[in-house]
Amino acid sequence: MNVLVINCGSSSLKYQLIETEAGKVLAKGICDRIGIEGSNIDYKAGDGEKVNTKVEMKDHKDAVDLVIKKLTDPETGVIKSLSEIDAVGHRVVHGGEKFSGAVRINEEMISVMEECSDLAPLHNPANIIGIRACQELMPDVPMVGVFDTAFHQTMEPKAYLYGIPYEYYEKYKICRYGFHGTSHEFVSNRTAEILGKDIKDLKIIVCHLGNGASISAVKNGKCVDTSMGLTPLEGLIMGTRSGDIDASVITYLMRKENMTAEEVLNVLNKKSGVLGVSDGFSSDFRDLAEAAEQGNKKADTALEVYALRVAKYIGGYVAEMNGVDAIVFTAGAGENNGEVRKRVAQYLGYLGTSFDEEQNKKRGEEFFLSKPGDKVALMVVPTDEELSIARQTVKIISK
Repeated sequence: MNVLVINCGSSSLKYQLIETEAGKVLAKGICDRIGIEGSNIDYKAGDGEKVNTKVEMKDHKDAVDLVIKKLTDPETGVIKSLSEIDAVGHRVVHGGEKFSGAVRINEEMISVMEECSDLAPLHNPANIIGIRACQELMPDVPMVGVFDTAFHQTMEPKAYLYGIPYEYYEKYKICRYGFHGTSHEFVSNRTAEILGKDIKDLKIIVCHLGNGASISAVKNGKCVDTSMGLTPLEGLIMGTRSGDIDASVITYLMRKENMTAEEVLNVLNKKSGVLGVSDGFSSDFRDLAEAAEQGNKKADTALEVYALRVAKYIGGYVAEMNGVDAIVFTAGAGENNGEVRKRVAQYLGYLGTSFDEEQNKKRGEEFFLSKPGDKVALMVVPTDEELSIARQTVKIISK
C-alpha cells in the first residue's frame, strides 16, 4: 500500500511516499517558503539525486498540487497517477486529551483538532491547512491524523498533573502532554524486536536527542512518563529551548529587561538551550563537539550541562519504573553524535552497563553500545517517524 505522509508547517510541507509493506521510501522532499518570495521544492525519487526547483507556491494547496505533479511526472515520477496513492497520513502536533491514537479524518475530527489549537498555536493550524489542501485535491483518498501527543496519553495523573490548582486542569486542561510520541513509539517497539522480547515484558527509556529533545519511560509497551509538557518547551535543555527552569525567571526577566511575557518566551524557545549556554556559539551538537575538542570552554560547558540533564531524567525514570532493561539513543544527536552519547553514558555506570568506545564511532544505524550480558542494554536505534505514520495510517483505513 502506498501512503503519502504529509507534515505541514506554517510555510513548509515535508512529504514522503512510502510503500508500507516493504517500508520503502519511493520519494520524498520538502516544499519551502510557501506563500513567501523564493518558494521552492526539493524532490528525491528513491535512491536518486535530490533536485531543487524554484517555483511559486502561494499557499499549501499549490504545494500539495506540486507534490502530486512531481510524484506522477512521466519522466521523474514514481507513480503513474493519483490513483496509486492509497491513503494520506498527516502529522498533527497536538491532540490534547481528545486523541489517544491515530484517527480517520472527517469534519468532526478536524473540529476537535481546531479545539486543540490553543495548546499548539504555531503547529496545529498549519497541520489543518495541510489537511484541507489534501482534501481539496484528493477528495476520494482516505486521510488519517497521527498525533505527536497520542503515545503519551497512557500516562497516569501522577505523571501528567502539575503542582498547580486543580481547577486550571479542569478549566484549561493544563497538564503534561509530551511530544515526539510517534518517534518514541516506533523506537520502543523496534528496541523490543532487536532484543527478541515482548515489549510487554520490558522497561525501556527512549532518549530522542535532536535539536528538539525529549525522553520517555515506556513500561510494558505503554508510556508512563515523558519530559516535554504542555508545550515542547519543558524538559531537557535542547538546541535553542531552555527546558526546565524556575518559572520565576520569566517575571524576573520581564522586570530586569523590560520585556513582555511573549518576548521572554521567545528567548526561552529560540535563544536558549545549548545555543544560550554556549554564549551564542551554536545550537548544533556537531559544532559544539568539534569546538569542545579544540578547547572552546563554553561549548564544552554546554555539552556537559546537556548531558547531565539527560542523565538526570534517565535516573528519574529508572526509579519511576523500578528498573530498566534498555536505554536507547535516537534522533539527530542520539543517532549520530558519539560525543553526546559518551557524555551521557558516563553517568550510567551504576546501572551495570558498559560502554563500547569502538562501537560508539558508528552513526545512523542500529547497534549496541553495551556488551552482551550487561544488565541494562545501551543501544542506538534510528527513528523513522514517517514510516510509523504510514503504518498507523494503514491500520486505521484497514479497519
